[in-house]
Amino acid sequence: MLPSTIPIFPMPNVVLFPAVFLPLHIFEARYRQMLSDALRGDRIIGISLLKRQESNDDAPAAVYPIGCAGLISHAEELPNGRSNIVLRGIQRFRIGWEEHERTYRRAHIEPLPEKASEAIRTNVHETRTQLETLLAGRLETLDGPSMVPGGMGDEDLVNTLSQYLDLEPVEKQALLERDDIASRSQALIDLIQIRTLATSSSGGAGLQ
Repeated sequence: MLPSTIPIFPMPNVVLFPAVFLPLHIFEARYRQMLSDALRGDRIIGISLLKRQESNDDAPAAVYPIGCAGLISHAEELPNGRSNIVLRGIQRFRIGWEEHERTYRRAHIEPLPEKASEAIRTNVHETRTQLETLLAGRLETLDGPSMVPGGMGDEDLVNTLSQYLDLEPVEKQALLERDDIASRSQALIDLIQIRTLATSSSGGAGLQ
């Protein structure tokens, strides 16, 4: 269960998914403080995608309200005061409101458990075959190495591909906002098919 208040790390082009690892390099002073506080506490940091900034005022940049909390599984402090960390996604959340008492952002959040049922598990297992076939076909065309890890569970595979495939950040955000893994898997398939058609029409490289 997530705490009711967590630090928020706004990212311009990164979306974290449950059960997926994310390496980060921490260098800004405010985020060094955020990391220090997190390591002394529950080791949880929320990743939220930044929206496009339309104004130049001093207000904090807007983020999408749904993000994913990550647990710091590894932290390495570097000689220059910076740090390398690894987050493991643990659960989605929705931002209620933010505090502004510290140098970094903190938000009161609502945890968002993903819907789970036998029907959903069956559905995502069925879509996995389609997903693997689509990716294998693209990789054969591109003469590239396999990127479908063998032995990975259905949910972990969908979330890993959602995070690391070459999709637009807003597309990844839309995948994160799906309420269950089966609908996320189908949405991911739809995105890959659209990209494949676009690539075939333009002759480009597309997803990699």
